[in-house]
Amino acid sequence: MRLVFVGDVMLGRLVNARLAACPPEYPWGDTLPLLHAADAVFINLECVLSDRGEPWPGKVFTFRSDARNVAVLSAARVTAASLANNHSLDYGPDALLDCLAVLRERRILAAGAGASLEAARRPAVCAIRGGRAALVAFTDNEPGWEAGPAAPGIFYVPLAGRTPRLDALLGAVADARRRSDLVIVSAHWGPNWGRAPLPEHVEAARLLVDAGADVVFGHSPHICRGVEVYRERPILYSCGDYIDDYAVDPVERNDESCIFRVDCASGRVRRVVLTPTVIREFQARLAHGRERAGILDTMRRLCAELGTATRDVAEGLEIPCGAGPAAVPGAT
Repeated sequence: MRLVFVGDVMLGRLVNARLAACPPEYPWGDTLPLLHAADAVFINLECVLSDRGEPWPGKVFTFRSDARNVAVLSAARVTAASLANNHSLDYGPDALLDCLAVLRERRILAAGAGASLEAARRPAVCAIRGGRAALVAFTDNEPGWEAGPAAPGIFYVPLAGRTPRLDALLGAVADARRRSDLVIVSAHWGPNWGRAPLPEHVEAARLLVDAGADVVFGHSPHICRGVEVYRERPILYSCGDYIDDYAVDPVERNDESCIFRVDCASGRVRRVVLTPTVIREFQARLAHGRERAGILDTMRRLCAELGTATRDVAEGLEIPCGAGPAAVPGAT
C-alpha cells in the first residue's frame, strides 16, 4: 500500500485567478504522476471552496477558492482532505458547509470540520486495497472556531498539557484503531515558522501513536520539519507548503517542500520516502539539481536531530520504519 501526504494546498487568491485560465491539473505540475501512482492521497486544504461568504472580520489573511476548483483535488485523485485548520472558516460557516458539500459530491473525504462537534471529530474512513484507513484531523489553531453541539466549526484541541479536549482526541484515535486497519492523525499545529517541533507537539504526537495512530501527518508551519520514528511509526512534524501564492522567505525557503510517501505492507508501515518539490508560478514542481540537493541536506539534518536514520534512494530520501508498529494494548 502506497500513501502520499503533502502539506498545505492553498487554492485561493492568485492561484484561484490562475485557475480561471488553466486546467485543474495545473497546480500539481509535474508531481501529478507521483500522486496518481499512490493508493491514497492526503492533503491539508488551506482554503475554503465556496462561491459565497464575506471575509472573517479583522482577519488579515483569508483564503477562498471558487467551488468549481474542487476539480483540482479530483485531478490529483485526492482521497481525503483535512479541514481542521485556521482557514476553513475564513468566509463563515455557510462557506464551510459549501466546501463540505462540494467535496462530498466529488467523493473526496473530509475530516476535522463539520456541521457540529460530533461531525468535526468523526474520522473519514476509506477503503484502500481491501483495508480500512481512518483519518482523524484536529488543530490547535483558532479556538474561536471550535465546533459546537449544533454549530459548524473545527475540531480544536489545545496541546499545552493534558485537557479534556486532548483526552477526547486520544479517545477518537483509539476508537478509530479498533475499527480500522490503518489510522492517520492530521495535526494542523503551531506557528508558521521554526524548524524544530515544539516540545508539546512531540509529547502529543507520541501520545497519539500510543493511542493507535500509525501515521501522524503534521502541517501548519510554512516549512518542513524532520520526521521522527516512534514505536516504528512515522511522525511527520510538518509537511510544509505544497501549493500557494505566498511570498518566499529567502532564508526559510517556504517554497521548498517534499512529497511524503508512506509505504505499508501487511498492515504495517515499512518506510517513508521524501521526494523534494518546489513551488513555481502557483504550481508544485519536482526539485532538481542544487535545489533538490539542498532540500535533501536539510531533511537529513532535521531527521538526524530527531534521532532518525535516513538513506539516499533514487526518489530522494528513505526513512526505514522497522518491522512495523507495535501492538496497541486493547486494540484489535
